[in-house]
Amino acid sequence: MAEELGLPGSLSIALGGMIGGGIFAVLGVVAGITGSLTWLAFVLAGLVALGAGYSYNALNALVDASGGSVTFVRCFVGNTTLAGMVGWTLLVGYIGSMGMYAVAFSEFALGFSALPSSLGGVPLRPVLSVGVVALFVGLNLLGARASGTAENALVGGKIAVLVALGVGGIVFATAVEPRPLDYGLDRLPAFGPIMSAAVSFVAFQGWQLLFYDQESIENPTETIRKAVYIAIPSAVAIYVVVAVVTTNLASEALRTHPHTALASAAEPLLGYFGYASVGFTIVSLAALLSTGSALNATLFSSGHLAKGMVSQNLLPDRISDGEADGVPPTTLVVLGAITAALTVPGSLGAVTSFASLAFIVVFGSVSYLAFRHREEATINPLPPLVGMVGAVSFLPLLFWHLYHNEPETFVTVLAIAVVVALAEVLYFEHDALKEEVVAFERDVEAAVENIGHDREEP
Repeated sequence: MAEELGLPGSLSIALGGMIGGGIFAVLGVVAGITGSLTWLAFVLAGLVALGAGYSYNALNALVDASGGSVTFVRCFVGNTTLAGMVGWTLLVGYIGSMGMYAVAFSEFALGFSALPSSLGGVPLRPVLSVGVVALFVGLNLLGARASGTAENALVGGKIAVLVALGVGGIVFATAVEPRPLDYGLDRLPAFGPIMSAAVSFVAFQGWQLLFYDQESIENPTETIRKAVYIAIPSAVAIYVVVAVVTTNLASEALRTHPHTALASAAEPLLGYFGYASVGFTIVSLAALLSTGSALNATLFSSGHLAKGMVSQNLLPDRISDGEADGVPPTTLVVLGAITAALTVPGSLGAVTSFASLAFIVVFGSVSYLAFRHREEATINPLPPLVGMVGAVSFLPLLFWHLYHNEPETFVTVLAIAVVVALAEVLYFEHDALKEEVVAFERDVEAAVENIGHDREEP
């Protein structure tokens, strides 16, 4: 029981998985599409995520097992192969996301002048990326309590910085140096926020991590339900405030250097008190806390996902012990090693885009399952419908965005999807494929024998 997480720890996992390093990159992309209506894009994406969150909670109350999306597919569809493919796809997405967090952590760390870009001729960026992965693997090896305590501290720190920046920026723009805040309302109705919502959906993919951690959560069904309903609106509120402040105080910075645009928004606020140069340090600190907490939360939860899949014979038992208490060390080490290897080359744009697409598909599918079973339990059909329709809309929009704005990433994403699908089919259908191959070989041998027999006849 000492290892179980309560509501505060569960909230930290959910918020830690959502408010990660992605917001620093996504903010600039979204603002480039829809400008001062960026806040509306986050609201729309948040509504779809909330609909999916309701669906997850509704289905979770109907099953007596942990596993989230994988369990839901297995229980309500009855297809083990499909459930396994969903799990494999999610693991690839989580590993890619962790790689992105580790790379972003090292890039923000190198932004401090105290750290050189290389040491003894060795680039420091890969070293820092691998190092931060190793750090959180070691932390998770200490158990759920240690991981949860660290997550509470990381999430509390980054939320404090982001809220202070957002609220302080609005107060500054309305009271200290008054200026009209542009909310973009004169541009409504507009299609831009809908397109931007699809792109920004990557910032809302962390709350579902809780459904893999249920053995480490006290009174899991009720605790997770509360955590999801608190975490998603909280993330939306933070994103909205940050978006309004940044698009109004640092609109030019969003176009020229989106990753550090929040620092530019902090400069006039702190400059009023004579500390303009502190803005970069504060925002970089928030970025380090954000990427660190997201990496920790995702590693903790993906470890539980992998363990659950092993117990359901959906993963090789060499990487985990499905009967162990907590996440087996082997699982954490394997996930950490793959993640660390991915961080060495650097850019992980295609992997994270694939992850975003995968999460949209899975969220929409779970929403569909909840909508389909609305009459079997007290399920309100409206939230699942919102999650389902939102996902169906976001998927082609995100594809369209990648195709027109990042064609190389688009092609790579398709290649990753093909490779992952082939690997899944070979693993889950290898017995059936083996039978087909054996049957084909027999047919070929029979045909050869017949040809030989025909030649021997006069």
